[in-house]
Amino acid sequence: MKILMIQPNYHSGGAEIAGNWTPSWVAYIGGALKKAGFEQIRFVDAMADDLPDDQIEEIIRKNKPDIVMATNITPSIFKAQDIMKIAKKVDPKIRTIMGGIHSTFMYPQVLTEAPETDYVIRGEGEEVAVNLVKAIAAGNDREVRGDITGIAYNDDDGKVFATAAHPVIEDLDDLTPDWSLYDWDKYIYTPLNCRLAVPNFARGCPFTCTFCSQWQFWRRYRARSPKHFVDEIEILVRKYNVGFFILADEEPTINKQKFVALCQELIDRKLGVTWGINTRVTDIMRDADLLPFFRKAGLVHVSLGTEAASQMNLNRFRKETTIEENKYAIKLLQKNGIVAEAQFVMGLEHETPETIEETYQLCKDWDPDMANWTIYTPWPFSDLFKELGDRVEVRDYSKYNFVSPIIKPDNMEREDVLKGVLKSYARFYARKTFFGYPWIKDPYVRKYMLGCLKAFAQTTITKRFYDIDRVKTKNRKIEIDLGFDKSRILTQEEVKNLKELRPEMVADMSFGLKEAGYQREHDEHDWDAFDETTIKDRTSSTVRNC
Repeated sequence: MKILMIQPNYHSGGAEIAGNWTPSWVAYIGGALKKAGFEQIRFVDAMADDLPDDQIEEIIRKNKPDIVMATNITPSIFKAQDIMKIAKKVDPKIRTIMGGIHSTFMYPQVLTEAPETDYVIRGEGEEVAVNLVKAIAAGNDREVRGDITGIAYNDDDGKVFATAAHPVIEDLDDLTPDWSLYDWDKYIYTPLNCRLAVPNFARGCPFTCTFCSQWQFWRRYRARSPKHFVDEIEILVRKYNVGFFILADEEPTINKQKFVALCQELIDRKLGVTWGINTRVTDIMRDADLLPFFRKAGLVHVSLGTEAASQMNLNRFRKETTIEENKYAIKLLQKNGIVAEAQFVMGLEHETPETIEETYQLCKDWDPDMANWTIYTPWPFSDLFKELGDRVEVRDYSKYNFVSPIIKPDNMEREDVLKGVLKSYARFYARKTFFGYPWIKDPYVRKYMLGCLKAFAQTTITKRFYDIDRVKTKNRKIEIDLGFDKSRILTQEEVKNLKELRPEMVADMSFGLKEAGYQREHDEHDWDAFDETTIKDRTSSTVRNC
């Protein structure tokens, strides 16, 4: 059984400006399949190699796979669907499998637009993929597919059908990732010029931010044992020469006991690897006294979900934080030699030139090491999407990429939102270039930040950053082509009567219900339980002077 895994060739000028990231699904799904006895697996990263469709087609022809697998996020869904179509064009007998967050909730759209997709895997994919591939290998997948939990497909009558959700993996230590599937020379972290990996320590999130849907996709928060996870990091460092890793987790620090044990394990093994995370402001405040310990464990970059410059938006996003807490968390990180990155969400319906400027001034006051202004992307399976209702007429999902304004504010044009965000970026990083980064006294942080500046500069020159190639100057005026596919812009009637007129565009949210395995975990865990003896390497705080 020959299996070809393909990462869709999608680019937006967002996170990839820091380099090529290892697509985590390949190691974890591929490892599960190999453990089940399927050894003939090859991975093609069409994104890292920037492969056009004709080359993808040639690769499929040359490899003659029995199964072609692809993943997706919302902006890459059309490229993923194209892979399914190409595979069937090469050989109709190839079984095509799609996984990923968008198709988990939007499988009616995927199976309608790309009926060449034989199966959609919904949610956490390791166990479902093994069950499905076993059925394909046995040659009876068509007969038994209705009994395979966690998939969707077009039945014999051409109707979209989804089976019951598959149970979550209770013990993440059962994961057996295979990192040999990557061509490691492709995955370089530009700021440090070293190999980069994106492993998984925890899955899920106990918080329910309205703009996010990761908590619905993973359904339950679970974390691996620190020793098991650091075993994996040691393999990445010693066998594959990885110098920096970024946790793929939504909320790695919520379980304080396990996160602290993870840090101690890294310190004990003296791997010399540095790493970064995304986490919540409240966790940084909770662990203020442990930040020197985290830094000793190699944690050098924390991206904070600050999200908004007004308390109104923080409340609307269900962030459960305040403006003052956001600023305080940034200062705590900086004081302890950890790079602090702030995130701001722009482009909601009440946005104005004044609010964009207010956000910039607030960022200037906070003075984080890095700042990202992401344009609100209304995932069609998030709570905030429902709240926005008939305001979302653009369904060109290839532009749902955090750098394109999907929502038109009441009092400004989409193009002006983008102009305002780009102006904020230019001013922020100009100040850091001349008055910030070169004067940081901490040598590691200075090197790191100058490396980040190099990444920004490189992708700005090539016009990949924020897809700025769409910004043109004509007759001394800035013109922007947002590039929406007009065939994917719905009429107001279609938007208002979506279930009746365009049912394939409606997300199936039943996957996130408690009956399907989702539980909000605040009531199940004693998050404050912590054994102080876990820590053997407390160090004193060092103030970073800039």
